Amino acid sequence: MSRAIRVCVWGIGAMGAGVIKALSVKKGVEITTVIARGDKVGKRVDELVELLNPLPLIIQDVEEGLRLSNADVAILCTDSFVKTSKDKILACIERKMNVISIAEEMSYPYAADREIAELIHRKAKEHDVTVLGTGINPGFMMDALVIALTSVCTSVEQIEVSRVNSLSPFGKSVMHEQGVGISIAQFYQRQKEGTLAGHVGFDQSMAMMSEAFHIDFDRVEVKNRPIVSSINRVAPHATVDAGDVAGCDMIATAYVNEFPFITLKHPQQVEPQSEGIATGDYITIVGTPPVSMVITPEVDGGIGTIAMAVNSIPAVINAKSGIKTMIDLPLPRAILGDMRLYLEDELC
Repeated sequence: MSRAIRVCVWGIGAMGAGVIKALSVKKGVEITTVIARGDKVGKRVDELVELLNPLPLIIQDVEEGLRLSNADVAILCTDSFVKTSKDKILACIERKMNVISIAEEMSYPYAADREIAELIHRKAKEHDVTVLGTGINPGFMMDALVIALTSVCTSVEQIEVSRVNSLSPFGKSVMHEQGVGISIAQFYQRQKEGTLAGHVGFDQSMAMMSEAFHIDFDRVEVKNRPIVSSINRVAPHATVDAGDVAGCDMIATAYVNEFPFITLKHPQQVEPQSEGIATGDYITIVGTPPVSMVITPEVDGGIGTIAMAVNSIPAVINAKSGIKTMIDLPLPRAILGDMRLYLEDELC
């Protein structure tokens, strides 16, 4: 059997720490580098992440971490957007590392910035590495899973997806994007200024499904309203006072011949259970035959994102070079045995 798969984890916030924890108990994989910034640099990984086994690896800054890294795959847990991910991804590519990014826009980067996506794709091809954006959503629940479920249909007339989820597992950057903790007036002001992202990923999910079904949409409409809390809420990375914003209620609709072919509904907030709101994932496909899928409670967004990144490692190593999306790779699955058993070729 080949040597262990070497992994670099870039970012040690809520998601990065979760990736490290998940990798630490996998067979056939070794964390060789952890990159962070600020006061985390210079500390041992196991000082910041609660692990079953000691990991006395020293956290490096970007420059030193990239210089020392000999990883096969870098998992980036730092951004949501293509533009802010660009330099990090290119730096990993230059070091001949495959890249898995949990940045939402990277799940289908061409929908966010085609010029940057084409640059990343070209550089990845030149250095013979693969770049994948994935996560729970976008990346699976509201796109890849939906696409897979249509495989049992001989025809599809309409699709409706609803993900009612909790934002509580996510870190401060997601809280800021969603406007968690701000006033209603601030919500609409930031929305007007274009500084309130809300859910990042509708464009990517729609573009992925457009490619998968070979259907061009007339237009995609997105609506975003604040979810206002009637009580005080406390989440690991946010505090919400009664009357302030607990999250976003967003709907995206893709039209074909002026008919709403795909509708994605995504109300998400911190601590929804505190107001009696049950989470869940719901997919309804009007077709032949009709398909209805219900998962309650929701698939945990934090753990799901971490799992998607970790479980994608072998598929990314096996894939041809360049940018890939979830519809380019084999059926995703949990990696339950030695991760090296999932590789097509041994690592030297």
